[in-house]
Amino acid sequence: MPPPALALPTIHRQSDSSDTMEAWERFLTGDGSVVIPARNFVVASWLRSQQLGIDPVGRSAPMVATGAAIRPLRERHAELLAAAEGVFAQAAPMLSGSRSMMLLTNPDGIILDVIGDPFTLEQGEDIHLKPGGDWREAAIGTNGIGTALATARPAQVHASEHFCDGIKAWTCAASPVFEPGTGAMLGVIDISGPPSTYQRNNLSLAVATARQIEMALAERAMQERMRLLEICLDRISDADVAGMVAIDRRGRLVHRTGRVPNLVAMGQRVPGLDDASSVEAWAEKLPDGLRAEWFTPVTVGGRAIGAMLVVPTRARPPSAQNAPDAFAQIIGSSRAILDIVARAKRLVGKQVPVLIHGETGVGKELFARAIHGEASEQRPFIVFNCGAVSKELLGAELFGYVRGAFTGAAAEGRAGRFELAHGGTLCLDEIGELPLDLQPLLLRVLEDGIIYRLGEGTPRRVNTRLLCMTNRNLPAEVEAGRFRRDLYYRISVTTLEPPPLRDRAGDVEMLIAHFNETLSARHAVPMRRFGPEVMRLIDAYHWPGNVRELRNMVETQLLMAESPDVSVDELAAEMPQAARHASPPPTTGVVNLSDAEHAIILDALKRSDGNLAAAARALGVSRSTLYRKLEGYRP
Repeated sequence: MPPPALALPTIHRQSDSSDTMEAWERFLTGDGSVVIPARNFVVASWLRSQQLGIDPVGRSAPMVATGAAIRPLRERHAELLAAAEGVFAQAAPMLSGSRSMMLLTNPDGIILDVIGDPFTLEQGEDIHLKPGGDWREAAIGTNGIGTALATARPAQVHASEHFCDGIKAWTCAASPVFEPGTGAMLGVIDISGPPSTYQRNNLSLAVATARQIEMALAERAMQERMRLLEICLDRISDADVAGMVAIDRRGRLVHRTGRVPNLVAMGQRVPGLDDASSVEAWAEKLPDGLRAEWFTPVTVGGRAIGAMLVVPTRARPPSAQNAPDAFAQIIGSSRAILDIVARAKRLVGKQVPVLIHGETGVGKELFARAIHGEASEQRPFIVFNCGAVSKELLGAELFGYVRGAFTGAAAEGRAGRFELAHGGTLCLDEIGELPLDLQPLLLRVLEDGIIYRLGEGTPRRVNTRLLCMTNRNLPAEVEAGRFRRDLYYRISVTTLEPPPLRDRAGDVEMLIAHFNETLSARHAVPMRRFGPEVMRLIDAYHWPGNVRELRNMVETQLLMAESPDVSVDELAAEMPQAARHASPPPTTGVVNLSDAEHAIILDALKRSDGNLAAAARALGVSRSTLYRKLEGYRP
């Protein structure tokens, strides 16, 4: 049976409540004579309430915690309550004598804290508008808190708009509170009172209060992240490590450097890690690519503020030991990749900004690390994603801050990324995300080599090389007014554009062989064979995700293996966009002995299904010789 049609008048004055009451009564009786107005969130909530089986004559919300049981409920949400404490303290005098009250709930709609007019607080207890009350739509039907939770949007519900008869003597305006960075809903701020307190700007006040709490949460998180990062960097400064990952106590990625998996974007939660379990328990929940023996909780004052994973330096294979520089990690012998590697090598050790532009997955950070140079690993290499934090926090993250710069600032202040990279390289990813009002500050650092921490007038000189990365068309951003022209020319003194995989003829076979060997060793699984039919399918594919997508494909085939051979059906299931029938590869003319040798080696790799050891046996040479031959095709 379709839901009843209904017209609900927009409520702006208390006198409209009789019309709403009549509409509500017609809704309950199933009167279908009037059409529901489009996008009417109250009627949509009534429909949900009816489908949830809510009793329309309900008098109060259920209580899920009373007395001593409220304390552990509040302890579970201590961070949210702490962020709201200052906001509530400022609002308390304003609410006194106003006949209104302000409430904070957890993400399940359970009230955690209440302040407001004493008379109204007393009245609220009658309907359980107090700590421990459950105000989800599933518990008490349409109301500001429950509807804001259900829609993840601010909601104002007035008088007769409530679904249950027992709470129609109230008006409420509510706004969700979201976790900075991840966007997860943490709770709801609500302003409630008798219908006489109805004002349209109550909703604006609720939204503004929610944003204040989010800013307080962001400031606290930034302070803790900076402390976590400083501790992690201090611990590895004298250690011989291959990489490091820092994760805050909410499971969000704070920093990643060195040879570690690219799991998620900065600020996002690492899969499997969250604050539902203790930091110490994360060692058993790490995603593939991170090992428990690398894991160490980071504590301050006996409290875990996050964790770090330190990847130890391991002996390199013979080819890498003989490699002259960090560019040995860039696999390929196509003319497109050799030309860009040759250009990048000329930038090593040069104190000039470099803009690395390219599609997602082409290896921009790999080029940045190579330009920084493995021979200079004692110098810091700091990577920061400009799109990973809010506009309000970017300045503090980049330039640091001093004591008292903002609410919640650490007493001793904090160094920003420029200072942390002093003497080394700062790599700014997603530079196109940098807000316009911060761009002049970055320009000043590039021109003068001086930064000012937030809240400080004292200049600090930094000697930091800047590398920027983007997949955006920055000249187009300049023309659109979203990026400063003078900053663009300053960061793009030299540019590099790593080619997409589809333009790297012959490199796919080498990359598959490389990933087949290295990833099988990492996961302790056998290598797999990529036969001619599979390779034709791979050659025909466009690879929109470039090298990263190719690597993920090889890793998937290794981990999901049911037989030694990768089948066409198996690959096509993982790559539905790929052509089902690949045409034979075109023949190429051989013009000299070196080209002939190169072609023979590539053909041996293809015939051995990407297995380097098998290709070496077929050619009658050792695997180390084959490695050296492949290295010889580099400039």
